[in-house]
Amino acid sequence: MTEEKVSVDINEILDAAIEAKYNRVDQIEFHRRVVESGLSRSTIEAISKAKKEPEWMLRLRLKSLELFEKLPTPNWVPDVLSSLNVSNLELYIKPDVERTDNWEQIPKEIREYYEKLGIPQSEQKVLGGLVAVLESEPIYANVKQELQKKGVIMMPPEEAMVKYPDIFKQYFMKIFPASDHKFAALHGALWSGGVFVYVPKGVKITTPVEGFFVIGTEMEGQFEHTLVIADEDSYIHFIEGCSAPQFKNFSFHDGMVELFANDNAHIKFTTIQNWSKNVINFNNKRAWANKNSVIEWVEGSLGSKYSFVYPSTILRGEGASSTSLVVTLASAEGDWKDSGSKMIHAAPHTRSRVINKNIGFNGGVNVYRGLVKVNKGAVGSKAFVKCDSLMLDEKTKAYTFPHNQVFEEDADVAHEAHTFRMSEDQLFYLMSRGISEKEATSMLVLGFMDEIMRELPFEYAAMLNKVIKIELDKLGAVA
Repeated sequence: MTEEKVSVDINEILDAAIEAKYNRVDQIEFHRRVVESGLSRSTIEAISKAKKEPEWMLRLRLKSLELFEKLPTPNWVPDVLSSLNVSNLELYIKPDVERTDNWEQIPKEIREYYEKLGIPQSEQKVLGGLVAVLESEPIYANVKQELQKKGVIMMPPEEAMVKYPDIFKQYFMKIFPASDHKFAALHGALWSGGVFVYVPKGVKITTPVEGFFVIGTEMEGQFEHTLVIADEDSYIHFIEGCSAPQFKNFSFHDGMVELFANDNAHIKFTTIQNWSKNVINFNNKRAWANKNSVIEWVEGSLGSKYSFVYPSTILRGEGASSTSLVVTLASAEGDWKDSGSKMIHAAPHTRSRVINKNIGFNGGVNVYRGLVKVNKGAVGSKAFVKCDSLMLDEKTKAYTFPHNQVFEEDADVAHEAHTFRMSEDQLFYLMSRGISEKEATSMLVLGFMDEIMRELPFEYAAMLNKVIKIELDKLGAVA
């Protein structure tokens, strides 16, 4: 297949995916089974029983429920979360679909939605493995033979809990415990679906793998869990995709990602969050980095009405390093995008870099909350944070709340924060060269995001490019 043909195919996939994003669909129609409504001990027991879990997992869920009921709502979240009544949501929805590794075995009405998003096509062309989750359960899981031959394990966590109980129990919710905050506890009580990946020692995966998560119903809670373990001297690139059709009412997402990089391992984790505007998105993401290991976060927060995401890394081994690149888009009045990164330097000669790019227009609100902590004894550590906000009109707001805790004198910590209005001089210059105002504005916005765009896989960078242009045009950000 020629390079030109591949490019055409990818553009067709992107166009279909963007069409699906803006399609006014109430929900995906399919048969589903739910547990009783309301957040209670009996609901948790019903979920655990339906999933045929071992006793230790039920105990973890019930302990998490106790913590959720005791812990206060974090003081940094806005009223939309503090007033959320979880019991009004459907907390566990099981599609009446048997999990398969063959797309043709998935019911047509469900398969067509994934095809519009280009998921089967992407798997065929660029992915080494894929787990697709609909509502509360995985409906598709497949790992290509070349990864299986190398000993890579990739499957839904429910399956890993049975097949690999020792390693699963060793890492599950140990990097991000339920006691961390109220919404971590809620996740621990209700988690369902997600992806488990183990990369053996010395194995470097050259093709990315993906977990794709769909919320298909309004007034639903989704609580998927992704756990990636990279053994010594290994490499993996995991892509997380999220989508939901347009609902008449809202749904709530409270997922979790845990990454563990052993000595000299390298994990790259790329997220394109493309929820519809009716979704409240709260995502808990944390990594442990051992000696000389590398953790890379790339986070694109495009959709949802409210979003709260803070990729974090604990640099616990000497020479470990981490980068976090985050872009958010608040494109309408009432949009609230709360993002940032946390880097904990707990060992000598560790390195971290955080780049946050926030874009707002039509009255949207962007908030950056970041933490850099250098523990005593983490000599020679270096940390750099750059937080940039671009506002395209007078109604838009941007807030920056950096927090540095440095307990080691022999450390280098730097922070930059800039807030920009759209440059009229640059806009005038481009328009004087025959470029329309809309196109010129898009060019300036995409140039502002260049540091992050360069880190995205081609398909996702192209999608981000197209979505931003649509938002600018559709929502009247420019004349």
